[in-house]
Amino acid sequence: MKKLLLFFTFISFLSVKSEAAYMLLPMDADVQKDHLKAYGITYWVLDKEVECWWLLNYRGGSFAFKSNPIFEKECKTRGVTYEIIPDGAFNNILQQIADPEANMDAIKLEVPPKVAVYTPDFSARGEAIQPWDDAVTMVLTYAEIPYETIYDDDVLDDRLAEFDWLHLHHEDFTGQYGRFYRSYSNAPWYKEFVKRQEGIAERNGFAKVSQLKSAVVEKIREYVIGGGFMFAMCSATDTYDIALAAKGLDICAEMYDGDGADPTAQSKLQYDRTFAFKDFQLVRNPLEYEFSDIDNSKGRRVSPDTDYITLFDFSAKWDPVPTMLTQNHTRTVKGFMGQTTAFRKPRLKSSVLILGENKPAQEVRYIHGTQGKGTWTFYGGHDPEDYKHYVNDPETDLNLHPNSPGYRLILNNVLFPAAKKKKRKT
Repeated sequence: MKKLLLFFTFISFLSVKSEAAYMLLPMDADVQKDHLKAYGITYWVLDKEVECWWLLNYRGGSFAFKSNPIFEKECKTRGVTYEIIPDGAFNNILQQIADPEANMDAIKLEVPPKVAVYTPDFSARGEAIQPWDDAVTMVLTYAEIPYETIYDDDVLDDRLAEFDWLHLHHEDFTGQYGRFYRSYSNAPWYKEFVKRQEGIAERNGFAKVSQLKSAVVEKIREYVIGGGFMFAMCSATDTYDIALAAKGLDICAEMYDGDGADPTAQSKLQYDRTFAFKDFQLVRNPLEYEFSDIDNSKGRRVSPDTDYITLFDFSAKWDPVPTMLTQNHTRTVKGFMGQTTAFRKPRLKSSVLILGENKPAQEVRYIHGTQGKGTWTFYGGHDPEDYKHYVNDPETDLNLHPNSPGYRLILNNVLFPAAKKKKRKT
């Protein structure tokens, strides 16, 4: 009985101690040892049904939550820097942030978003199919944020409603297999990929892969309009909008779908259906590794030494959403290339919010917008820590880049839905 009393006394002591202090995960450039895993800790705490604070523009966009010995131990295990802040000191921080003259805000995070990554279940590098990596799955794994993979069958079966946040894997939604035909049409991985894509189309009742992808694009569009959060990188950005605009049209050459493209397709594109882009011109040469003039890769004259993305500085109190999406310990992020590297500014709709750009190169790299009740974010390039990622290149080892500003932008998008007060769908 005495031991039981001592146990409850100890638990009560811990409870009182945790209520009297907060844990701060500082996100300064020179303080935080692992910026990426700090997001994972915050997600993990939220998953324990503990409310967190996202302190926008305070020490690089720091996170805070009630102190707990278990949380401290987890930070030590994952190598995340933390500070114990007395309750009074934390209230002083909140008062400092609340000052109308301070470009800061304190956002409560409530429910960890359920994350889905759209990627083929046959994309494992061990199978030598789709021999490239995906930045989002790598950083989610590194940060220890749980996610599920889904693909075309799942989307068509209306599984998107189960998730709060959707990432579109490096993908070609136009049904042209990434336009790898010229360089890789005889490669075993390419042949196998085409075979499996055609199999998915056939079992879902579509005569062509392009028709399958169009149906998938429409399902994703419904998901966003209904309140979903969609994030896309590299070719999943422009090909998504191209597929929306080309609904019901044949824009694929014979080597991709067995018959020729509609020669009048360009004049029939429906730009009013797209999320981000307008008035783009399709690249009609089916052997060219490019889809349209949305991407600024062709003829791009930017050296790696001068390739930087400048993040816009938003008003935290008036524009909390873009402020969340641009939280970082630096306002300049190293640029990186991909099949779709950057967006030409004249191709953006007026409703698009620019989050980051390379102004000297007159190109936009990071954009955001709303569609119905949901939002979308497009991030140009393939891998923030691999300037030119080629087919068959090894995966990036994020243990070498724990403070990557480029990868932080991805994780901003992952936590962003947690700031919305909504119940998870089941």
